Amino acid sequence: MSRTLLGAHRVDMPAGSLDAITGIDRAAEVDPAQAGLSPAAVESVWEGVRGLYRSGAYPAITFCLRRRGRIVLNRSLGHAYGRGPDEPPETRARLAEPDTPMCLFSASKAVTAILVHKLAEEGGIDLDARVSRYLPEFTGAGKQRTTIAQVLSHRGGFPMFDIDRRRAGPETLADWDECLRLICAAPAETGRRRMAYHAITGGFILGELIRRVTGAPLTEYLDTRLRRPLGMRYFTFGLDGRSRSRVARNYAAGQPVRFPLSVVARRALTVGFEEVVDISNRDLFMDAVVPAGNLYCTAEELSRFYQMLADDGVYAGRRILQPATIRRATRPANRLRYDHTLRIPMRYSEGLMLGANPVGLYGPMTGRAYGHLGFMNILGWADPAREVSAGLLVSGKAILGGHLIALGRLLTTISWRCRG
Repeated sequence: MSRTLLGAHRVDMPAGSLDAITGIDRAAEVDPAQAGLSPAAVESVWEGVRGLYRSGAYPAITFCLRRRGRIVLNRSLGHAYGRGPDEPPETRARLAEPDTPMCLFSASKAVTAILVHKLAEEGGIDLDARVSRYLPEFTGAGKQRTTIAQVLSHRGGFPMFDIDRRRAGPETLADWDECLRLICAAPAETGRRRMAYHAITGGFILGELIRRVTGAPLTEYLDTRLRRPLGMRYFTFGLDGRSRSRVARNYAAGQPVRFPLSVVARRALTVGFEEVVDISNRDLFMDAVVPAGNLYCTAEELSRFYQMLADDGVYAGRRILQPATIRRATRPANRLRYDHTLRIPMRYSEGLMLGANPVGLYGPMTGRAYGHLGFMNILGWADPAREVSAGLLVSGKAILGGHLIALGRLLTTISWRCRG
């Protein structure tokens, strides 16, 4: 059920209805009226998700939408394993389910950032202090004045580091100590306060701050501050062995990544596009802790996290974060401005990607929305203006293709259907 069309890697669609490859969590979904929506509005959003699947870029999609705290959609489409682009038809396949875990890739950054804000709330760190106050080795090569707040808002001056491909490969990304050494040794950029997305580097520094200050691994701090209080099954960096039979496999999809996009992709990801896809499916990646790139969860868990933020830090009657912490974590750190890594205009807070007006990352007129994007087209966000929180997880990794039009339509539908 896959083919290559005009050089594009895409998933073949089943003829007719998608019902046979659709999973619905009927126990979780409420009557749309309980969330202030009409059945037609919810169906319109789900039709947008189906349109995204029909673009052929994603072997699996899971999607969860909350409105006013109520789940109106928690569904899956496609296959978690098999039926991927260019796979032979005889490959064993397994359907995706609403609770299929996927890797968030860069959408993991939002969770790491919120943990750093939580540590500040507890008095462990000062966000406006220099990183070197807590990591003495982070003092050379022009980075000694960099603050934690600058790292969170992608103004740290070290958006990337070089992997010596003669001695190591993309596996280096799974080596915490080596990555930390490379980052501390890397020189700061000229004009280090310019905005440039820190795709991998910032996460290791923020994760190491938590480890140094608390004396505990990042995963333990996540477990005690977010994962267990929120009642999550997954929602952690890396994936334990018993869960790997359920995780969705990642696939390169869409149009082949060629120059100049291949250069931009390598600059942002540190290694090549297809290398990232390959390593993400290996045990060594799931064994590792990559603070900026390998948190695993379900779409519902991602939506639950953002709903907690939208509810001023409260979940199920329990306070997880103080409102002042969330206000700082979501306030703009800059106006819409050119990002020197991504080569597009972006708006950041101290740790999150912000929406924009008249159109932004989360659709039209989403200036109050906040969340994070993950490789590629994974999205988690909350939009207080529409009283929504959402998680969109996809297993296809595509930069160019018709999926971008379909994604734009879906986000536009959510924006207009969930108003008022």
